[in-house]
Amino acid sequence: MNVADIAGRLPLPEAARRRLPVPTEQIAVVRLEGVITPAGSGGGPMRRGGITLEGLESTLTKAFELSGLKAVALAISSPGGAPTQSALVADRIRGLAAEHEVPVIAFCEDVAASGGYWLACAADEIVAHPTSLVGSIGVVSGGFGLHEAIGKYGIERRLHTAGENKARLDPFQPERAEDVAWLRGELDELHKLFTGWVRERRGDRLTGDEQTVFSGEVWTGARAKELGLIDGLGTLRGVLGARYPDAKITPIGSKGSFVRAALGLGAAATGRDQTVPAMLGALEDRAAWARFGL
Repeated sequence: MNVADIAGRLPLPEAARRRLPVPTEQIAVVRLEGVITPAGSGGGPMRRGGITLEGLESTLTKAFELSGLKAVALAISSPGGAPTQSALVADRIRGLAAEHEVPVIAFCEDVAASGGYWLACAADEIVAHPTSLVGSIGVVSGGFGLHEAIGKYGIERRLHTAGENKARLDPFQPERAEDVAWLRGELDELHKLFTGWVRERRGDRLTGDEQTVFSGEVWTGARAKELGLIDGLGTLRGVLGARYPDAKITPIGSKGSFVRAALGLGAAATGRDQTVPAMLGALEDRAAWARFGL
């Protein structure tokens, strides 16, 4: 490996990088892995990664400012998660791509479903392995009903609100039909936004009928190609190596984020008072992956 190769891979400040030799052409690779979590939801050793705009901002900026940049590749393995963060990350990717006039290629790995597929649609081209799980263009809401459990142990729920709808879907109260109807309306509205985004980004490349494509179903990469959800089959290194034979493939990441993840540190500390929320969050993450057999 020569000096240019080493310089191209080092996490150097841009000012210092400009003073060193770098490869003439580079492909930046950004890994989007884990459940897409609400901003400020924290992390910890019990949770399996997480994607937020705040956590990715620095990485995305570095990727698009890489010297000799020919393209940005997104390596995606996500079962989805928070719709707002999905949209924010996707919008940021599109903004940077337009600013730097660089193509973006998404590579679906184990799974790019729900919010994970929303992220993939931020790319100009989507590639998946034949065995990847792709799609799940739908919206889901889950929770727990604990009113019988607390009654069993003689616990009385005391909740006081100003505003008749302030405590909708309280897990410690019996579920109300009007609350479920409200939630259904919210889910339908989010689904329309999701399908609108897919139509905008995929356009005439969608070949399957909408009732099928937007049913919330998930498909293998091979079937997703038939439906027009992706553009081709292959692997990141295989496709990039053939298309850009003279370019260096350069992973971009935040060293600080890696260290924090390795130590089990999230955006918020996980102490004794956060143990139960962290456990519930970990269970929700586990359920998100389990829906796809992962």
